[in-house]
Amino acid sequence: MKHIISGKTKDVYELENGNYLLQFKDDVTGEDGVFDPGANTVGLTIEGAGKAGLSLTKFFFEKLKKKNIPTHYIDANIDEATMTVTPATVFGEGLEIICRFRAVGSFLRRYGKYVDEGQPLDAFVEVTLKDDERKDPPISKDALHMLGIATREEYDRLKRLTIDISQIVKEELAAKGIELYDIKLEFGRDANNQIVLIDEISGGNMRAYKDGIYMEPLELTKIMLES
Repeated sequence: MKHIISGKTKDVYELENGNYLLQFKDDVTGEDGVFDPGANTVGLTIEGAGKAGLSLTKFFFEKLKKKNIPTHYIDANIDEATMTVTPATVFGEGLEIICRFRAVGSFLRRYGKYVDEGQPLDAFVEVTLKDDERKDPPISKDALHMLGIATREEYDRLKRLTIDISQIVKEELAAKGIELYDIKLEFGRDANNQIVLIDEISGGNMRAYKDGIYMEPLELTKIMLES
């Protein structure tokens, strides 16, 4: 297999059959040794984070498959911390789509004059460019269209998928007494130009709380996957 790129939390390889292999790492995003799913840098390394992230990703991607929600997922090897996926082309140089159920993180930093910390939000969807240099700036539907990154119809589809997926994750967490505050998703176009969910769904790309206490990614995975 051919090494394609090393990302913040994964290494990507191209397989001989044209599919891709994602190698999950123990690195997580954050700053100054503190985990933050919205950060643009690797802040720390947590032993076991890669396998934990993959385990929860496998759990959710297989749930989505049963609900006929399109993803790039094929299968996963937890022992080797790898996931096999179909090829997908990202929008522009990549978009991050956030669904927010409570006002925390960057939303609170931007709009704190008008909102209280933790205030409920109605599945608010926000799109940002993957651009570390510019700190992942938010971008509107019209700007995506005018810049040739995504059509207005694609934006509507991305928003609908984001809400549907986030509600599924929210309900699964709620069944374990966990509340989802926000979640960050990524999408791409497959070989048939269909929009599919890519990357992961794990404790590393969401904020979740149990009894008002923030849950670290490994603890979240443990509770979600225990029988």
